[in-house]
Amino acid sequence: QVQLVESGGGLVQAGGSLRLSCVASGRTFNSYAVGWFRQAPGKEREFVMAISWSGDNTYYHDSVKGRFTISRDNAKNSVYLQMNNLKPEDTAVYYCAADSGGITGVLSYEYKYWGQGTQVTVSS
Repeated sequence: QVQLVESGGGLVQAGGSLRLSCVASGRTFNSYAVGWFRQAPGKEREFVMAISWSGDNTYYHDSVKGRFTISRDNAKNSVYLQMNNLKPEDTAVYYCAADSGGITGVLSYEYKYWGQGTQVTVSS
């Protein structure tokens, strides 16, 4: 069992930056791929970025290309989502998810463990 806790969300003006953190507890984290997803009001949850267990491979949604980066520090059981040049359409609850199945997924069903989410609000 893995517990995930996100932090770092908040209110920011368009063009600003935020850094989200996802900290895991309960098991060794370095065998888990981690994904970030987001859900805006009235919309379905969507993929944002993902990172393989080793950190060697990353994946992103086109909407965040060049603006968001993902990284991990397995010694700290943590994964980070650096979000720059934020836009109002980035407003959502952001969730981190983890899975040890060997796949760095881009679909929500590919992840077994989920955090509770952190709210990101970008004002125009």
